[in-house]
Amino acid sequence: MRKSILALTIAAFGIGTSEYVIMGLLPDLARSFHISIPKAGIIVSAYALSVTFGSPLVALVLSRQERRRSLVILMSIFLLGNLCCALSSGFALMLAARILTALCHGAFFGTGSIVAANLVPKEKRVQAITMMFSGLTLANVLGVPAGTALGHVFGWRSTFLALIPIGLIAMIGLLFWVPRQQSEPVHLGHEFRTLLNPKVLLVLALSTLSSVSLFTVFTYIAPTLSVVTHLPERGITWVLVLFGIGITVGILIGGRLGDWRQMATIFWGFVLVVLILLVMPLTMAHTAAMGACVLIWGMFHFGAAAPLQARIVEKARRAPNLASTLNQGAFNLGNALGASLGGIVLAAGYSYRTLPLTAALVAGIVLVLAFIAIRLDSTRITDPDFAFHEERFPIAHRG
Repeated sequence: MRKSILALTIAAFGIGTSEYVIMGLLPDLARSFHISIPKAGIIVSAYALSVTFGSPLVALVLSRQERRRSLVILMSIFLLGNLCCALSSGFALMLAARILTALCHGAFFGTGSIVAANLVPKEKRVQAITMMFSGLTLANVLGVPAGTALGHVFGWRSTFLALIPIGLIAMIGLLFWVPRQQSEPVHLGHEFRTLLNPKVLLVLALSTLSSVSLFTVFTYIAPTLSVVTHLPERGITWVLVLFGIGITVGILIGGRLGDWRQMATIFWGFVLVVLILLVMPLTMAHTAAMGACVLIWGMFHFGAAAPLQARIVEKARRAPNLASTLNQGAFNLGNALGASLGGIVLAAGYSYRTLPLTAALVAGIVLVLAFIAIRLDSTRITDPDFAFHEERFPIAHRG
């Protein structure tokens, strides 16, 4: 089981680094393609929208495939996409390459969550999913800062080339360490009907809006640190390291608390997110204070990641693959909307200090939805199509 989770974690590390490293390289891409920072932000939005709308289609295409084979196919897309990114000679080609790369993202984390959950008893599912998502946290602690530094020294293309061997190692691990898991027969009518469960829709809304809040600020973190905090490129890299450390601590704590009190973990985490976002503009002129603020922000925000992914698996048992993929799509829809919202705020002439305040408003809506979800958990839905009973995931078999 440990080797299986390790293979999933390495793949998550590569995919997470590929997604988030673009934030640190945004000024480099803007200079290289002779475009503005807000226009370069479209590259972020394009990736996110591809995850949102492309990944569910990829998941449906692969829905009849054995799950390990699906994961290997998805890593092949990852490898091809990053190679195309490294070879892109202009803005349009880079946009197309990022859209291609993103097709593997949501489907991988959706399928990977099911595979991880199948490897452990029910009471340890959140922890298993957390272990896989720890690859995402390591991407933010190690991958993004290292990739950003590599791009600053050797050019942004080197960052995408460096992701290729990581993808190859992950693919080999998936082939040799992950047990075969046959997908259940797919009934599209049942799958889509399951997604009408109000508790499932609420999780998707929570994922979307939490991501909008995050990426309204994080998309423009590099120029914010450069323009407002007056940090050099090396300083920006170290702040990204602090953000990654915060994410790591948050996901580990969130995984533990999520097995105990799922929605309470999400609700109180976002109470603290709102508070830290309101404080952030006051810290931007001070390097140490801003670094501490970014660390705490990452910790509280990502403390909700594993509970949200586990909740979608739990509430959509008749459509776990599609629901898990859609949850990743929802998060990345928020990525696109957040990047666009931040770009609109900046294009309207407001300063970088306004971005955290805008994000705090969105996080406030997350709090309202989390409270509604807690209230729904105290009611019983009697529609047989929405009546979910505790059941084990199919047991994986080796081969």
